[in-house]
Amino acid sequence: MTGLLHLVRHGQTTANVAKILDTRPPGAPLTPEGVEQARRFGTERPGAAPAVLLSSVARRAQQTAGHIAEAWGVPTAVIDGVHEVQAGDLEGFNDEDSIKVFQDVVRRWYDGEPTAAMPGGESAEDLLARYLPTVENIRTEHLPHGDAYLVSHGAAIRLVGFHLSGVDGAYAHRHHLPNTGEIVLRPVEAGWELVSWADAPSHLDPMG
Repeated sequence: MTGLLHLVRHGQTTANVAKILDTRPPGAPLTPEGVEQARRFGTERPGAAPAVLLSSVARRAQQTAGHIAEAWGVPTAVIDGVHEVQAGDLEGFNDEDSIKVFQDVVRRWYDGEPTAAMPGGESAEDLLARYLPTVENIRTEHLPHGDAYLVSHGAAIRLVGFHLSGVDGAYAHRHHLPNTGEIVLRPVEAGWELVSWADAPSHLDPMG
């Protein structure tokens, strides 16, 4: 019996609170609330014994994984390729126009335009090209031994969940992830099937 893949969004950051487009590693740290969210994620799953607990290279993801690891008494490791979609020229901005450009590109991805790119940044195709090989490595190396938890980022997780599960694009666009929310996928012969998709209102920070 194979394990499940848990794609977990990091805890709240200072950039989330300020609605700043923060995609370039190392990025902003967790807020005190973000630390508590990460700790709570671990303590609310006391029986978790994952095959592996991983995080992206971003500071917020590593910090989140570290607090979860403390609760579970397991090691964690940092892996490349699973950081947030790169906002390019929009990086560091929080004005309404910049956020609208970012969100419009994301919407186009779910409308079937994976080559649409952030100004000076990445497209959906770019993100998937670096992210999906890591997912397949996790499937091959770790899921035969139990569940795998990967702490990553809201926009990236939603796009990967959409791509792998075949969920409707309108659903994926509308259903954001709260901090430490997760998308859970089960490996099946034909690929992957969706187990759960935690959601939050779409008016939350733009990276959700």
